[in-house]
Amino acid sequence: MTLLTYLVVILLIFWAFERFYLRGKLPGEYPAPRAADVVSQFTNPKGPGPEHAAVVEMVKDIAGQVSHAVARHHMQAARATMDSMSAGRDYVSQFLPVDAGGVPAEWVIAPGADNSRRVLYIHGGGFIMGSPKSHRTMTSKFSEISGCAVLAIDYRLLPEHKLMDCVADCRISYQWLLENGPDGPGAPRQLFFAGDSAGGNLALSLVAWVRDKGLRAPDAVVALSPLTDSTFSGNSIRNNEATDFMLAPLMRVLNRLPQFAKSWSVLWTYRVRPANPILSPLFGDLSGLPPILVQASEAEMLLDDARRYAYKASASGSPVKLQTWTDMVHIWQIFEPELPQATEAWTEIGRFIQAHTPAC
Repeated sequence: MTLLTYLVVILLIFWAFERFYLRGKLPGEYPAPRAADVVSQFTNPKGPGPEHAAVVEMVKDIAGQVSHAVARHHMQAARATMDSMSAGRDYVSQFLPVDAGGVPAEWVIAPGADNSRRVLYIHGGGFIMGSPKSHRTMTSKFSEISGCAVLAIDYRLLPEHKLMDCVADCRISYQWLLENGPDGPGAPRQLFFAGDSAGGNLALSLVAWVRDKGLRAPDAVVALSPLTDSTFSGNSIRNNEATDFMLAPLMRVLNRLPQFAKSWSVLWTYRVRPANPILSPLFGDLSGLPPILVQASEAEMLLDDARRYAYKASASGSPVKLQTWTDMVHIWQIFEPELPQATEAWTEIGRFIQAHTPAC
């Protein structure tokens, strides 16, 4: 064979490897669930309101600082900026540092919380930033509205570590939580998983692993704007770039790459193929899961990740609710109480938790 023929063969092998192994079989489009209470849209006929405009300006500033730092590989600066989102706020909860089986964490306990009812909260931040500190607004509110003690974990981050280290820390923390609470050793009377964005991804990956291992399942899961498809095949990844002020600065470059390059970029970054259900829960078996609440904004890039996951889970027989808000920024729930729609979202989360809390 000629040199040109060899090159063509090599290119075809690389193309086939990316298309059929890295990207895998693309998830099909599942129909919207027929039950009226499964999919809900929240909107204000008068528009998002002046509070939202102030939040957008804040998000643009934070996202600009973070993307600037990440582009220059100043990860500590990016993480400090994200952690600063909790600065200057007043919280009703106690924050108690704890070693969760070798994973740094903190207990977040609102007044009146029942320590026998527990939440494993997994923060977002694109797997590269975020911490229990950055998400104290979320974890404190979760403890307050649920009446549970919340374990917020500080899992290992990229690029210093691998994605599977993040996954391992979630599994270790979950197993520790099954045997320990704020008061010491003891099994939980009730257990929930929750997470946002990348943390929502890890929560959904964890609940599938728990099911497959036959372990104690959570009573319910709350996933806020979760990343579920790291092949980035959802239309909203491209169509909502102009309206997602939080994610677009970080994902704009990725959107400019051809699909072939995206797949190799994901493999290089995470050391896991994009279609692996551990990284892309949408590609996994979604049957036999506990009740799941998914919330997302119709203006964000991860809308289709949330929507397609919820539709597939429902079609697979798992009890799921999808709630969407118009116009909101990615993870708008963190802007509570400034943003009325954040308060509305937390009210819905509280109702969901209450619906899956048995009467004493």
